[in-house]
Amino acid sequence: MKKTAILSFLFFAVIAFAQGIKFEEGNFKSILAKAKKEKKLVFIDAYAVWCGPCKLMVKNIFPLKPVGDYYNANFVNAKIDMEKGEGIDLAKKYNVKVFPTYLFINGDGEEVHRTIGYVEEKDFIQFAMDAGDPNKRLTSLKQKFENGEKDPEFLVNLAELTVYNDTDFSNRVLERYFAAKPEITKDNLQLLLEAMKSTDGATYQIFTERKADILKIVPEEKLENIDKNVKVNTVLSKAYDATTKKLNEDYFLAETQKFMTKEDSEKLLKRVKSSRALKDKDYATYEKINLELYKDYSAASSSELNSLAWNFFENVTTKTSLETAIKWAQESVKKDENYANTDTLANLYNKIGDKKNAKLWAEKSVQLAKATGQDSADTEKLLKSL
Repeated sequence: MKKTAILSFLFFAVIAFAQGIKFEEGNFKSILAKAKKEKKLVFIDAYAVWCGPCKLMVKNIFPLKPVGDYYNANFVNAKIDMEKGEGIDLAKKYNVKVFPTYLFINGDGEEVHRTIGYVEEKDFIQFAMDAGDPNKRLTSLKQKFENGEKDPEFLVNLAELTVYNDTDFSNRVLERYFAAKPEITKDNLQLLLEAMKSTDGATYQIFTERKADILKIVPEEKLENIDKNVKVNTVLSKAYDATTKKLNEDYFLAETQKFMTKEDSEKLLKRVKSSRALKDKDYATYEKINLELYKDYSAASSSELNSLAWNFFENVTTKTSLETAIKWAQESVKKDENYANTDTLANLYNKIGDKKNAKLWAEKSVQLAKATGQDSADTEKLLKSL
């Protein structure tokens, strides 16, 4: 009896001191059913475990009492990893391409509103209020656009809401916005570039027509690189068949050599094949291609080398290849020592059985993380295991 009383006290103590968003357990179907029964929307934090802004939201925003008070009263809340379990299909259904994405779904499973990214408390509550107001939901905003709304502020806001998940629509919105010939600013240029996925879209035409104005903000060399990247993406989208997962290499080489050298085109093809191999979990091919690509890695950036080394840590088991990855990580540290690449070094050393160096770099990584205010929980966990 005494033990039961103590447990009960602890339970109520947790409830009493708990604050912030209460996330439901259970599958998506049961969450939808609860929302429909209670006549509420479902709020989904669509996240990925590796996503930094996602972790910051969990740490800084979700626990806040005003946030919890509003979300718990008005929504059935769920956190779903979009790269695991039923989250994979939900990501496809709701077109989740960036993390974090915040979805508002009605009891019938229909999306009514969304936004993305790290959001401060006030704005996080405001867009939840917008989701609850039929006149401010994304569905209503789209209808307002279809009815001919031309207000510049409205158009920019709508483009921002749709640029990552509905490229065709955001292109239409920006086409109308730029038709009024607004001054090119850093903000609307950034939005234009984010929406510009292909040379076939309206945003690319705007980009070429307003080149003189854009050059007042962006150096010509950078502008040329942006242009080349869009052309490459366009060629790649036409060369790759998503159904068969086949890449038409001859087409890719022929088209890219219209705006780059044969050598650069062939090297780019290898990078594309490397990226596809990693996505398709063909790690043997990924390993082989990159060992060849990065025989000389002196010109590679610190972040590029760190990303490559980390991918080898996660997906490669050949000891000699892992030792090569250590060299890449060491060069990354040499060029720009930070929490991420020192953590990569620590993990790589640990994987090949060099506990001494693993401990040395793990300690260094934790120090750098604390000095720069970053989360070092995973590195500290590694350190304790050594």
